[in-house]
Amino acid sequence: MDSEGLLLLSDEAGLNNRLLDPKHSHPRTYLVQIEGEPSEASMRKLCSGAIIIQKHRCLPCEAGICRPQPDIAPRIPPIRIRKSIPDTWIEITLIEGKNRQVRRMTAAIGHPTLRLIRVHIANFSDDSLEPGTWRRLEMTEISRLGI
Repeated sequence: MDSEGLLLLSDEAGLNNRLLDPKHSHPRTYLVQIEGEPSEASMRKLCSGAIIIQKHRCLPCEAGICRPQPDIAPRIPPIRIRKSIPDTWIEITLIEGKNRQVRRMTAAIGHPTLRLIRVHIANFSDDSLEPGTWRRLEMTEISRLGI
């Protein structure tokens, strides 16, 4: 409910297993609006796998500050904004998907997540969909997922 972006739904057990089982470790990429401006040391910690969430050490990930910052329409309902604290968009690619992992990882480096948008799952993205709309995947697209 607090996240936005790409979501794949399936009633096929095999596809669900390939999407959700960590042993398949397919990448998921997110645009994340965080509070504040992270330092290079914070970004290194985020990428390193040094963050522990509920006794689980996160696997290393790829992350970087988006330059230039993306031009994304405001969220409805709007996020909280603090006039004295800037926000920054970063891009994070994970190969695991623990519950609320991105939010917990950014909080662990001192930069709470304000907004989270999933933009890729494995090799799939669909920039042509408007928020709140959906469409069926073609069989060629499912095979292109690479999972």
